[in-house]
Amino acid sequence: MKLETTQVAIIGAGPSGAIAAALLNQKGIDVLVLEKTTFPRFSIGESLLPACMESIRAAGMLDAVNEAGFQFKNGAAFNREGRYISFDFTDKFSPGAGTTYQVQRAVFDKVLADDAERQGVTIRYQHEIEAVDVNADKPVLYVKDTQGEPYQLQADFILDASGFGRVLPRLLELESPSCLPPRQAIFTHIVDNIDATEYDRDKILISVHPDNHDVWYWLIPFSNGTCSFGIVGEPGFFANYPDDQIEAIKQLASEEPWLAQLLANAEYPNQPGMIGGYSANVSTLATDKFALLGNAGEFLDPVFSSGVTIAMKSAELAVNSLSRQLSGEKVDWLNEYEKPLLRGVDTFRCYVEGWYKGTLQDVIFYPSPDPKIKRMVCSILAGYAWDTDNPYVDEPVRRLETLAKICAEA
Repeated sequence: MKLETTQVAIIGAGPSGAIAAALLNQKGIDVLVLEKTTFPRFSIGESLLPACMESIRAAGMLDAVNEAGFQFKNGAAFNREGRYISFDFTDKFSPGAGTTYQVQRAVFDKVLADDAERQGVTIRYQHEIEAVDVNADKPVLYVKDTQGEPYQLQADFILDASGFGRVLPRLLELESPSCLPPRQAIFTHIVDNIDATEYDRDKILISVHPDNHDVWYWLIPFSNGTCSFGIVGEPGFFANYPDDQIEAIKQLASEEPWLAQLLANAEYPNQPGMIGGYSANVSTLATDKFALLGNAGEFLDPVFSSGVTIAMKSAELAVNSLSRQLSGEKVDWLNEYEKPLLRGVDTFRCYVEGWYKGTLQDVIFYPSPDPKIKRMVCSILAGYAWDTDNPYVDEPVRRLETLAKICAEA
């Protein structure tokens, strides 16, 4: 079997893989990306957070993204039982970008991957990882190429950016139960035909089901007059709806008054999608042989669009540690990568759990918020979950529980 070598092998050409590859290439490190599919390909996770723009800028991809024609996004709006609350991401506590985009991921991921190639990165599409050996001095991937021919790729280090494919967790038996209960989402892309002047296309709209507050809808507008529209709930909730998922989506839309009004003339020309049991965890995120990026390591929930942000942040953190290891330094991957990454992930987790428990909803829909506190919460919703100068990042659980209690009692 043919044996090839590289300094860093990256599994997956999605956002974390493309960002990591570009950052390593900037440092003069030899990197090879192996991607199972061809691009463009569909993916969810279509509403970016402003913190993503900092990673995109660092990777030298800001011009490519700005020029791609994506829908401008400056915040998030929440709708529950007739109460509408919006967050302007430019009015936040943390420094950094305050605007971003809502993107069709098929296009967005290809923009990033193409720009990584423009910068000099090699991406091999339709190359599938079949096995991995991390017990040798240098880890080895066993790969099948586009013709089905096997070969080995030996690397100094492997970055798993395979997203929901979770290649290394599966092959190395690293899967660990998530602390979050199982939920599922049904979704599709619609031609929205929204003509309501009060509707703000510059924000993602998150709506709460009027009878089940742990069931919520996303409405993500794109620049071409279409939207991504989906509903998230526990699996048993959907048993009460038609097996035809498009009909189920239409019925659910009709049950929320504001969405029913907005989508009265919507068209549903596309096939539906469904994902379930998506929350995931692993027993370890990194060793001196490999590191897991983004969804390959842990995925929480789509409610605050944290997935791509975590993916890109993990790429930056991993590259910082990896470049030092490749230069001969000793790296403590637990304390220098895993714990710093999980600091922000745990903040997002606190907010996800608070959303479903209702405590965060009490905070978001509180009619008279303190402007300073709202800016701190806004920073987290904008993706700045690693800014420990923010008290709601430094002590997320205690601060959120205290704030929720104040809001509930007011």
